[in-house]
Amino acid sequence: MTDQLLVEADGAVGWITFNNPAKHNALSVAMWRALPEALDELEADPAIRVIVLKGAGEKAFVSGADISEFATERASEAAVAAYDELAEGATHRLRGADRPTIAMIRGYCMGGGLGLAVACDMRIAGEGAQFAIPAARLGVGYRIGSLKLLTDLVGPAFAKEILITARRFSAAEAERMGLVNRVVADDALAETVEGYTSAIAANAPLSMRASKHMIAELGRSGADGVDRELCEDLVTACFTSADYTEGRTAFMEKRRPRFTGR
Repeated sequence: MTDQLLVEADGAVGWITFNNPAKHNALSVAMWRALPEALDELEADPAIRVIVLKGAGEKAFVSGADISEFATERASEAAVAAYDELAEGATHRLRGADRPTIAMIRGYCMGGGLGLAVACDMRIAGEGAQFAIPAARLGVGYRIGSLKLLTDLVGPAFAKEILITARRFSAAEAERMGLVNRVVADDALAETVEGYTSAIAANAPLSMRASKHMIAELGRSGADGVDRELCEDLVTACFTSADYTEGRTAFMEKRRPRFTGR
């Protein structure tokens, strides 16, 4: 782990904070390397029901890759391949997280930071947030996996606009594209995210897990190519769980269910 990536458990919520405010939380190699470890740590705690990613300070979620490392970490073909493998692995781990994930976006959300936000299940942004993928201004090529996540989210027309113009988009534009789920006043961002995490924490973990992974399966394969056995197993796990019994009982007794994830 690194002091540039902070991990905290607060009741049912796991927090991952990108902590490099002097560089607007630019992603370092150490951050990429630590992210899967942070997710492993939080998911090992059965009390954690939802994971929130955020940036330290008020100015940025993540402003992109730490360009000061390019001379050493991305200067040769082999170095670029190693860096991309590290970043893709971390993004894949985030995408496949068992817990629901939320990107809490304040300020700059650029480049690799936007890639991380797209890999989360939900994105909630303050109205002052700004979004961009400036790859075309840096001569950087994006790998197909990252492009697929973006295109699946906003569609090919907006994905092309984001990448080819390399311009900055406001939070309002991002919401219209479908790039973010919701935009709120900057001073309401923390409260809004808390509302989401509270609602998620009260829901049945196995049901949320089934929905999350089946939707991901549809995105990978399309309706005709899904792993139906996997999907059936996820649904069966819900209907054979103690949580299913608890949900039915709580409904009949007109009380809040107390789910355990079993």
